[in-house]
Amino acid sequence: MNGITKSRFEVFSNSDEAPINKKLPKELLLRIFSYLDVVTLCRCAQVSKAWNVLALDGSNWQKIDLFNFQTDIEGRVVENISKRCGGFLRQLSLRGCLSVGDASMKTFAQNCRNIEVLNLNGCTKITDSTCLSLSKFCSRLKQLDLTSCVSISNHSLKALSDGCRLLEMLNLSWCDQITRDGIEALARGCSDLKALFLRGCTQVTQWFLFFQILSKIVCILWLSFYCYSEFYCVSNHKMSFFSSVLSQLDDGALKHLQKHCPKLTTINLILEAARCSHVTDAGFTVLARNCHELEKMDLEECILVTDNTLVQLSIHCPRLQALSLSHCELITDDGIRALSSSTCGQERLTVVELDNCPLITDVTLEHLKSCHRLERIELYDCQQVTRAGIKRIRAHLPEIKVHAYFAPVTPPPSVHGGGQRLCRCCIIL
Repeated sequence: MNGITKSRFEVFSNSDEAPINKKLPKELLLRIFSYLDVVTLCRCAQVSKAWNVLALDGSNWQKIDLFNFQTDIEGRVVENISKRCGGFLRQLSLRGCLSVGDASMKTFAQNCRNIEVLNLNGCTKITDSTCLSLSKFCSRLKQLDLTSCVSISNHSLKALSDGCRLLEMLNLSWCDQITRDGIEALARGCSDLKALFLRGCTQVTQWFLFFQILSKIVCILWLSFYCYSEFYCVSNHKMSFFSSVLSQLDDGALKHLQKHCPKLTTINLILEAARCSHVTDAGFTVLARNCHELEKMDLEECILVTDNTLVQLSIHCPRLQALSLSHCELITDDGIRALSSSTCGQERLTVVELDNCPLITDVTLEHLKSCHRLERIELYDCQQVTRAGIKRIRAHLPEIKVHAYFAPVTPPPSVHGGGQRLCRCCIIL
């Protein structure tokens, strides 16, 4: 333990004589606390003076996700966290924290210079000033999510290019002030860049022209543009991720994709529901038969996909880990049976999303019991899935998270005297 940590142990009160504090060394207690989440740490901080010191020790706060408290997170909370964690903090998610602005992020950047992963998705008060602070103080930053930070411009990309040269992933989706000039500046400085999201960046056009600039330094290019449907002019055998919001994607495009990108591991198709009538099992069959390294597939709203696609994935894609079939209304229990009985289902599959799949029943949950690594299932608006079916799979896989919604039987009781109240975690922080 370093000197700072030892000095903290010296402040333990002599009156704090609980057996666990007497029997276990403080170093071991601190190690135990390091496995706790934010909520549990804050609860432990209220137990005693001794536990308060342990729970709020910066070494326990290396990875923080505040999404569940987004309505309560204000700038001062972020500043307090940064002062407490200092150089310990490696990952922070402020996704959806609308009250966080540039001033608190500047304090954060000054205090947490070892930050590697930062999620500011939906922090709409963030501007170029935050990226300038990150550029100046956070040279170790590797992943940055600025989705829907609509005030971000090319100035941010130039700053990141200068000061955050280790950047590997950058999400600029819906930052519609970004243009080609900013992308080129980013490419010049961030030679380790592997993932770039530009979904909804309407000023980024003719991407196939500057692709040549990016492909020289990027091993993995995550394409997510509102632009041309000529993505299949790309020939990059190193590409392992493909994401598209193209409105005219068809089977021919998928066939061309598998031909030029056999190492594909992730495919994310975000299609306009009214225009994806050309994407069928035929395209995905060819893709599955030639891209055996597929690990993640998001086929949301591919409304013509049937069980045949799942059969092909179960046969040819043994590495598949995550699959989204939301709004794929032709998927049935038979398709899930093929998937769950395959190598990928029994040894790899961790996430299955089946929102708005009306033909799915409790039988699907019975099939998924054989997926021993399964961590999460999405079942919103699956009308034939019951509470009893969910209870059975939870009993068989106790660690699984099942997300579903059932309308309440009776109206919820009215709440009296409801003034807004900050959560106790945020008060402590």
